[in-house]
Amino acid sequence: MIVTATPDLVLDVLEAADPVTQRAATAKLDALKSADADFAATMDAEIGKAAAGQSAKVSESQLGAVNGPPVQVIKAPASGDVYRKFEAFILQTFVETMLPKESEEVFGKGTAGGVWKSMLAEQLGNQLAKGKGIGIARQLAAAHPAGPDAAGKAGS
Repeated sequence: MIVTATPDLVLDVLEAADPVTQRAATAKLDALKSADADFAATMDAEIGKAAAGQSAKVSESQLGAVNGPPVQVIKAPASGDVYRKFEAFILQTFVETMLPKESEEVFGKGTAGGVWKSMLAEQLGNQLAKGKGIGIARQLAAAHPAGPDAAGKAGS
């Protein structure tokens, strides 16, 4: 496998940016370059301007905050998905113990070989659990049906 390094990451990011934003940033850099000022002094001045603008924004947002930062709502996964992921983890452990221990020619040497072996076991476990699996997820879902009080128990 051949891996080619990107010659200039900054240029690639600039090309991926919005054209209007790209032109504005280029114009600002050109203005700084043509001023023939000391780079460190110019950067300190720009940082000061940005910090002054940021402190004004923070004070405005703090005025509107009554009880601290806003609450972030996280959507709970479906209960069956949680059980399937648990079954996939158990199957990953089973598969990883079944893979050959001395297999440097297949997985590689050292830590890299261990990582590849672990990744293979993870993917095999996920694929095995994606279908019918071995029944762990079904049994857990049957033993713990999702009801209206399930959300209250999850938070405690």
